[in-house]
Amino acid sequence: MHAAESGRSASDPVAVEVSHLGKSFGGRTAVHDVSFSVARGEVFGFLGPNGAGKTTTVRILGTLITPTSGSATVAGIPLTPENEVEIRRRISIMPEAPGLYRRLTVRENLEFFARLYGLSKRSARIEEALDAVNLGDRAEDPCGSLSKGLRQRVALGRALLNDPEVMFLDEPTSGLDPVAAHDVHGLIDSLRQRGVTVFLTTHRLNEAERLCDRIAIMNTGLQTIGRPDELRHTLFDRSLEITTSAPLPDADLVFTGLPAVEGWQHDTRVTDGTTGYVLAVSDPAQAAPQAVRALVAAGADVLSISEARHSLEDVYLELVEDQEGGSR
Repeated sequence: MHAAESGRSASDPVAVEVSHLGKSFGGRTAVHDVSFSVARGEVFGFLGPNGAGKTTTVRILGTLITPTSGSATVAGIPLTPENEVEIRRRISIMPEAPGLYRRLTVRENLEFFARLYGLSKRSARIEEALDAVNLGDRAEDPCGSLSKGLRQRVALGRALLNDPEVMFLDEPTSGLDPVAAHDVHGLIDSLRQRGVTVFLTTHRLNEAERLCDRIAIMNTGLQTIGRPDELRHTLFDRSLEITTSAPLPDADLVFTGLPAVEGWQHDTRVTDGTTGYVLAVSDPAQAAPQAVRALVAAGADVLSISEARHSLEDVYLELVEDQEGGSR
């Protein structure tokens, strides 16, 4: 699988393009030879263990630090020192710690940052941002009186002030309860609908699986990239999981030779008194009906049959659990 292209068409407009990017701090390599592209309007997940180089990559793309090697284009602009101001006009970065002034109201915070950014039509932009994050009724509340979930929404509103083409969100649901995290997920979905490119770093794998069009897994270098379903199918063989009420007298006779079935084994994870089998298959849609017919013909009481579903967590652990992380 070609890391830079998997899961997207070559004709898709590009929001971020990274080519052989590297960053070293002294003799320590934080990011090594990373290449990928992000389409406009895509929610792109950037995953990896602590020290994998995720934050360093985001800081490079956000013009906060310069790369040691390689090149990049952000919001259609080459990442060079002379273009940094223009890139900053077109992007927003929401760090894990939002850095709001707690004694100021929500509106005063947005007003302060709008002035800091030198934005025109500040009042209109503030109202649009408040509306986008559903905080119009809390605009006059001090930020210190808000829950962490609401403060994250204020931070998202702040990041929307300059109407960015690309938003970098670093752990936007860190420390939030499920209800608050769900609200932030809804806001990210709304950004996608508005055509904003979202570059999302997160440790919540279920969050990435729910939100992201494609996912990259980092560990100093880029380990893989693609759609979640594509990564599952690439890394894991397809299989059927079968549960029967009692062991088959001759399972080999039942399963061997069935169309699209390449092998079978006992499922040792089944410990509730029933019996489990795992069939390695080339085509689950073809193999499942054939297996059911063979089991019924053998007099088996079939309790369940389903294709094995590997989660994004399975993919993640398969790629990084045995590797040493780099530098964050």
